[in-house]
Amino acid sequence: MAGEHKRTVLVVRGGWEGHVPVAATDLFVPFLEKNGFDVRLADGPAPYADPGFMAQVDLVVQCYTMGVIEPAQVKGLRAAVEAGTGLAGWHGGIADSFRASSDYLHLVGGQFACHPGKHPDDADAGTERHGFVPYTVTMLPEAAHHPITRGIGDFDLVTEQYWVLADDYNDVLATTTQQVRPWDPWHREVTSPAIWTRRWGKGRIFVATPGHSLDVLEHDSVRTIIERGMLWASR
Repeated sequence: MAGEHKRTVLVVRGGWEGHVPVAATDLFVPFLEKNGFDVRLADGPAPYADPGFMAQVDLVVQCYTMGVIEPAQVKGLRAAVEAGTGLAGWHGGIADSFRASSDYLHLVGGQFACHPGKHPDDADAGTERHGFVPYTVTMLPEAAHHPITRGIGDFDLVTEQYWVLADDYNDVLATTTQQVRPWDPWHREVTSPAIWTRRWGKGRIFVATPGHSLDVLEHDSVRTIIERGMLWASR
C-alpha cells in the first residue's frame, strides 16, 4: 500500500553452528518480508551497540547460541527494547545466548540449564540424538486467548527438552515437564517454561524453547507460534 511504513527487522544469527542459525532464520525471512518487514542480517551482536541504527529497528530476531556479547552491545540491546524494539527467538538462539552476561539474562528472563537425554547406556550415547527425547508442550489456560497461541493445543515433540532457569516476571504460555527416570539425580519432576513473553519498558520479548533443528521449526505448531511471536513482539 502506497505510503505504508515498512518496518525493520534485524536478524542476528551465528554462534554455535549446531543450531544451523543461517538455515533456521532463512525459514522465516520470507514470512517477515511478506508481513512488510525490511530484513537486515547480521552475523553477530555488533549492531546492538549502534543507538542510531537500533532506534530504527522494530524487531530483533536473534538466533545466536552461546558466544560473547560486549558491554556496549548488551547495553544497546536493553535500551532499544526498553524504547520499544521487540526481541524474539527460539531455543538456544535466545535462551542460551551470552551465558556470561547477567544483564542479557535479566532481559530475556530464562537461561538454558540442560536437556536431559536418554539412558547413559543407550545406543545413541555420544551422539546428538542422545538428547532427543519425547515430550509434551503443555499449553496453559492463558494461552487459549493469547494472539501467539490462540487455537493451539498441547503438542508432542521428539527433540531436546529444555530445562530452563527462569523468573516469575515471565508471562508463561506453555510449559514442559522433565520426568524423573531411574538414572536421574533429581528427585521430583521439574516443570520449565517452554513459551513465554516478557514486557521491558515499551518493548516486548518472545521466547520459544523448541527449535533445535529444522524439522522442529517446521512442525506446524512450533512454526505458527514462532511466526505469531515475532509479529506480537514487533514495535
